[in-house]
Amino acid sequence: MNENKLETISNLFEGNEIRSIWDSEKGDYYFSVVDVIAALTNAHIPRNYWSDLKRKLQEEGSQLHENIVQLKMTAQDGKMRSTDTLDTKGILRLIESVPSPKAEVLCTK
Repeated sequence: MNENKLETISNLFEGNEIRSIWDSEKGDYYFSVVDVIAALTNAHIPRNYWSDLKRKLQEEGSQLHENIVQLKMTAQDGKMRSTDTLDTKGILRLIESVPSPKAEVLCTK
């Protein structure tokens, strides 16, 4: 993993909580997709935005959809809930597919 990309991801989401889990076996982070969507968009309900985008990606035959991993993460209510996650490479692809000025900054680096 390029440290510059990880730093850029951190800067992109500054001020937003992005839940992540380190997978020591794979040597990579898994990021909450809904948290990333919330940070990139002005969606009132990021979960619905992600649901629509996920359906669109699936219809287009995007491999990104196949890389989604459900992991338990602490939700806002403090309970552990299954959450769609993507590894670093998947999150970067997701960012590229979300129309957002914040995403454009990352894609140009």
